[in-house]
Amino acid sequence: MVRKYLFLVLLFPSVFFSQQERYPIFDVCKGEEIQSIQKCFLATTKKHFFSEFKTPAIVENEKFTGTANSIFVVTAQGDFKLIYVNTPYESIKKEVKRVFDNFPKITPGWYNNHAIEMQFELPIAFPINRTQSNEIISPTEKTKKIDILEVVEKNRIADSTFLEHSSKLNIPFTHRRYVEFEYAMHKAKGTHTASKPYTYSEVSEYYDLTKEKKEFLKPNKKTWVGNKIWNEHLLQIKKKDYWFTVDFLLDTQLGKDNSNLAYTFNNSRIVQVNGEILDKISFSTTYYESQGRFAEYINRFIENPALNVRPKNSEGLVPGRGKTKRHRTDSHDYPVAEAYLAYTPNKYLQFQFGNGKNFLGDGYRSFILSDVSAPTTYLKLKANLWKFQYTNIWMWNTEPSLSSALDPKEHARKYIAAHYLSFNVNDRLNLGFFETAISRGGNGIDAGFLNPIIFYRSLEFNRGEDAGNAILGLAGKYKLSNQISLYSQLVVDEFSFNKLNSLGRWENKFAYQIGAKYFDAFQVDNLFLQLEYNYARPYTFAHQTSALNYGNYSQPMGHLWGANFWEAIAIARYKKDRWSGSAKLILGKKGFDFVDQAVSYGGDIYQSYEDRFADTGNVLGQGNTANIFIADIQANYLINPSNRTNLFAGFSYRNFDIDTALPGFPSGTTVWFTAGIRSDLFNWYFDF
Repeated sequence: MVRKYLFLVLLFPSVFFSQQERYPIFDVCKGEEIQSIQKCFLATTKKHFFSEFKTPAIVENEKFTGTANSIFVVTAQGDFKLIYVNTPYESIKKEVKRVFDNFPKITPGWYNNHAIEMQFELPIAFPINRTQSNEIISPTEKTKKIDILEVVEKNRIADSTFLEHSSKLNIPFTHRRYVEFEYAMHKAKGTHTASKPYTYSEVSEYYDLTKEKKEFLKPNKKTWVGNKIWNEHLLQIKKKDYWFTVDFLLDTQLGKDNSNLAYTFNNSRIVQVNGEILDKISFSTTYYESQGRFAEYINRFIENPALNVRPKNSEGLVPGRGKTKRHRTDSHDYPVAEAYLAYTPNKYLQFQFGNGKNFLGDGYRSFILSDVSAPTTYLKLKANLWKFQYTNIWMWNTEPSLSSALDPKEHARKYIAAHYLSFNVNDRLNLGFFETAISRGGNGIDAGFLNPIIFYRSLEFNRGEDAGNAILGLAGKYKLSNQISLYSQLVVDEFSFNKLNSLGRWENKFAYQIGAKYFDAFQVDNLFLQLEYNYARPYTFAHQTSALNYGNYSQPMGHLWGANFWEAIAIARYKKDRWSGSAKLILGKKGFDFVDQAVSYGGDIYQSYEDRFADTGNVLGQGNTANIFIADIQANYLINPSNRTNLFAGFSYRNFDIDTALPGFPSGTTVWFTAGIRSDLFNWYFDF
């Protein structure tokens, strides 16, 4: 019987073979009898496969047990070609394909005096045992109990829908979404978790993105509209050498706080394009057209007339997004554009150039580099070598409260160059070393700062007195168990070692963070707990001029609160199927300035430290002291796993008790409820 595919059985070959039929022949099997060729082919195939196969880290981390059935063919030209692997793990599929791609070319099967293509199935049992008796058998014998075509079709839908999972694109960074990724990487050996956002290719080594999202596909949606809402990107084009997707997304919210506002709202229309060319070049662009009116304390911050960092030629500053213009009479219009182009020449290096945000650290907050300010232009190099991960970020920041020296109508620029070296001392301990240099704009970035391996502190010192600013940092993470990690940061802006007996001196400018994460807490799947404490001395991150402070677009590059504070945070997150939720408590004390005094008490990094309150005797929370308490509860329901569209509802309580009320920070209690639909693309930080 002649067919395009012949299904062969190891145990009962005589049922399917006539005397003219012959199995493919490895070189080591040549010269054997017909019956021996069959046995030799099967034995050699298994030996070659299992000697080359390497169990992916994600499979070991999840302690997966079970069988993955792989279907392959030996073509009429004698090449091995993988057809399908019945497993939800993308990493297993990639590894099986890699092994079959490395098989040698052999003499093809033979029937009726001509070469033919033969199809086989190889079961792969986990955990892998190199001596296991895996058998190559006919798919018709074992898979007739399931409709293999139906399984293939379901996986085909998922594989074609989630093209980005094998790409080098960034996974948009949100704390809620990154919990699962960090847990998978935490359980593995030799990982680096501080430099964010991660790329899909980074995460896929430890976390099966397709398996997670495939659970939420709704294959019964037969209409175009139904599939676009629940399963797919709005537009998806895939060709041999490139692919791209287009999505129209929303961040539409309605709410009410306890002020005199009729209601709060946010209305963002978002267009996002992602794609990849030749597996080397990745690109993404996201444009937000937004209008919003927020809880009253946020509106007061946006419109603060006394804020010395208010952007010129604007009507306010939306936290984390940028300047705004008036919309109607009491709301804000604030467009935002983010984009990047990435080049990945090999598995060790990636270059990115774009406009967006980056984050360095393992905590909810970061003093080293956070994502609380508006997007900025950056060039990033990330290298992975042995036990090291080295991240270089060069940033072209904007200070809209200052005018350019070249054009008074143009916002001033500042340039920041940062190095972060992550080193895995062993399987449990990771250390991170950070340095950054800040130079004022005017003549462009100093070419010396583009050196990816120089020590910036010495370069900044040799450029001249107060020609720039330098900050050093140290981070650490310790794996206490497979469920618990401890982390910390220490950032030194300036320190007088010869004046250690007087910590209250203004020059002692430093900040530190300590925290702990508990994954699958108390043996409850997907329950995540986090505790964190942050401390920043007065005048930390400030400078003689805001052109040299550690800020961008009138907000800190580090902690949202700036300096002169302590803060304690407790976070709980839980996920069940499409549902997820979080609860966050924040307690802290911060020192502000007084409106009627031209004196800096060290809390506002945009105030010159030359206007300081005192040289000695500076204490945490000095000045116009505020006690802050925030409670926030969020609930989410995932609609579309392809573009991460969610229904959500949130409730927040904020009590801000300050000695003397400020225009941008009014004293009082806020109760705010909001609900809507949004995509998981960035972090909102309203906890100040």
